[in-house]
Amino acid sequence: MTLAEFIAALEALQSEASRVFAGVQSKEDLEEARVRFLGAKKGAFREVQQQLGKISKEDKPQAGQQLNKVKKALAEALENATDSLKEKDSGSDSPTPDPTLPGIPMDLGHVHPITQTIEHLKEIMGRMGFESAEGPEVEGPWHNFVALNIPEDHPARDPLDNFYLATAGATAGEEGSQLMRSQTSTVQIRVMEKRQPPIRIVSLGRVYRPDAPDATHFPMFHQMEGLLVDQNVTMANLKTVLRVFANNYLGSDVPIRFRPSFFPFTEPSVEVDFLWNDQWIEFGGAGMVDPAVLTAVGYDPEKVGGFAFGLGVERLCMRRHNITDIRDLYSGDLRFLSQF
Repeated sequence: MTLAEFIAALEALQSEASRVFAGVQSKEDLEEARVRFLGAKKGAFREVQQQLGKISKEDKPQAGQQLNKVKKALAEALENATDSLKEKDSGSDSPTPDPTLPGIPMDLGHVHPITQTIEHLKEIMGRMGFESAEGPEVEGPWHNFVALNIPEDHPARDPLDNFYLATAGATAGEEGSQLMRSQTSTVQIRVMEKRQPPIRIVSLGRVYRPDAPDATHFPMFHQMEGLLVDQNVTMANLKTVLRVFANNYLGSDVPIRFRPSFFPFTEPSVEVDFLWNDQWIEFGGAGMVDPAVLTAVGYDPEKVGGFAFGLGVERLCMRRHNITDIRDLYSGDLRFLSQF
């Protein structure tokens, strides 16, 4: 066989294969064409390839180059036919959209019950003239303890009762150390450091204590701290604000009571309880701001006074929605959360 005859056979093979591969309409046609032209034993390309041995030694390099060129062209034709068939099959499975059909409703989420509670508390306190204030969740001993008149030997400062952070060159509880705030009273100190009375604020946010989780405790929870500083502030003002708040949030039929207590940052101090399922449940502490706290922020306790209170947001939420286990609020169970 001459070189010209060999090249002519290759060109005829390429032309015929390209036409057949371009016209396949099914997987069966594609497989039949593949075997016909590229079959390992009896394919047309294999038959022409066997003729290479009859080419003269001088013409074999050129014949080999042409053979590889055609082989590559046949492989591309097969690949194009395969892709074209896949597109055709996928398009046939897709129904034509009907614009007259109603849309598929989206499963939208909603506000978490704790967030709902926080917004409700802000709204109630806002109607009584209290503005909302925020502060950092990572604090130092000054704002979390010292300025609140909590001495070094107080149990509340024990490293085992707080989430202290690793701080270079500082031991837990010492100046320079940091911790996750254990109360939002820290915001009150920050506000008083920057502003002069009269002050009427509430601070709502997350606080952290290493409590073992149970039905009424969780290592991360939320507090609402209230502060009013002005002239001629009395315990009667505090009790009035808390009663108005309880009547607005919990309902006028919910009995509340005040019990004498002690907090380093208030004097006198009271515990505030509400009656739930025939049991008195503590939901916060309150009292008149201790003169030492006023002095720490540069106020004159002879000229101004005030009251402060701290309420547990989760406990208020649980009371309002009759939730018996605080852990349900953080379970992530949509069956529970979708009720609110």
